[in-house]
Amino acid sequence: MQDADLFLELAGIAGVFVGFAALIAVRSGGASTYFEVGYTRSVVSFGVLTVVAAIAPVTLGRYDLAEHQVWALSSALVMIGCVLIVAAMARTPEYRANWAAEIEATRTAQRSRWLSVVANAASLLYGLALLLSLMVIVLGLAPELEAALYFTVIVLILLAAGWILLALVFAQRRPETAVDRPAPAAAGSSSA
Repeated sequence: MQDADLFLELAGIAGVFVGFAALIAVRSGGASTYFEVGYTRSVVSFGVLTVVAAIAPVTLGRYDLAEHQVWALSSALVMIGCVLIVAAMARTPEYRANWAAEIEATRTAQRSRWLSVVANAASLLYGLALLLSLMVIVLGLAPELEAALYFTVIVLILLAAGWILLALVFAQRRPETAVDRPAPAAAGSSSA
């Protein structure tokens, strides 16, 4: 397999991101806000997906498969991983709380509307680039570009993990909002 060492190095970089996210999570007893929990899960999820995406073609390349089959199977695995990660995260209360906080910040002008539009457009373009690249590989539409497209997919996933980790690190000392605070105990309930 061509570039096997490069793929393994990308997997190693992703492993470092996962380690840093875990370190952030366990510092002083673990993540405490919805923001920290949601973003830590995202870094770990995308970091692990990067590792899987980087190792898949190296592993499949050891079998007697055509080059297109290696790239197509690896791409299908990454697509399934992306869908599972997004579906799993969308079901968590932290994701919903973070989404609600973003909407509220935009609504109350704590965050400018144009910044929200740019962020949403960038997220949409990112997702489209990722999925279209994977689809081109799976469908065999550009056989001469499959290795380059797959490498680009891995880099995009790794960049997403890095971007989320950066946001998590910069937000470590941000003021706590009502969305971040745990719900108060119901009246009349006892903690004993």
